[in-house]
Amino acid sequence: MEWIWTLSGATSVDYIDIGLVTLLFFGISFLFRGSKAIALFRGLLLVAITLILITGFFDLVALQWLINHSLIVIGLAFPILFQPELRRILERTGEISWLGGKQLPRDMRKQVVLQIVSAVERLTQRRHGALIVLERNSSLDEFIATGIPLHSEVSAPLLLTIFFPKTELHDGAVIIDRSAKITVAAAVLPLSSSRNMPSKKQGTRHRAGLGVSEVSDAICVIVSEESGSISLAEGGRIMSHLELTRLEHILTALYCDSTSLHWLGQFKKRFSFKAQQPIERPDHVSPL
Repeated sequence: MEWIWTLSGATSVDYIDIGLVTLLFFGISFLFRGSKAIALFRGLLLVAITLILITGFFDLVALQWLINHSLIVIGLAFPILFQPELRRILERTGEISWLGGKQLPRDMRKQVVLQIVSAVERLTQRRHGALIVLERNSSLDEFIATGIPLHSEVSAPLLLTIFFPKTELHDGAVIIDRSAKITVAAAVLPLSSSRNMPSKKQGTRHRAGLGVSEVSDAICVIVSEESGSISLAEGGRIMSHLELTRLEHILTALYCDSTSLHWLGQFKKRFSFKAQQPIERPDHVSPL
């Protein structure tokens, strides 16, 4: 076959060229990871490869002509179909620290996680709804501008006070910025338009948590006001009905042990696995 003959005559430069193209596609797939467009992209790729193999094997001239001329149309349609994802990729690329960024000490980030989990435990018992957003690389300034400034330390008693139903700040999201401070409360988040919510009972609070995870790399902890169940949204995905210990482990992995502030850290995180360390939980918070 023609492609076998082509490979047999390839030089070392050609193999380097093929390797660079492979890395390029790998990088694109890595940036698309977790987005809703990945299924559509895989479907289009599978259909294209199948048609190319069929036309090459059976020598279908008319179909091959149609495929060749359709590539121009597909190229024009691609940025339209994947406009939200392409914007997200460009934002992520611009926010990556290529030489490595300064991170807060792990102990400080772990303390934030423990305070959140301690507050969530009491919130679930009281059936008080909550929406807690942890900022990572992507800037959340546009959502921070919609909230009430606090700039306070993260503590379980403060979170319980904010989400108490009779307070003015309970209806909205708490955003914890990169400096591990509660920067605002009662922030307004974008609602997800996804139809793949795990449960039909999940309402605006869950759609807001999923929505902010679709447009940024933020982590969002959600407590249902109706059932008291715990959910977590990250990377355009939502995990529901989490136990407290499971929530601790996930937050520790994503927020404390994450090395995603620079490209080398992202690569290391993708191809290395670290044993989960036991987590020491804080004392229970006394009722308000």
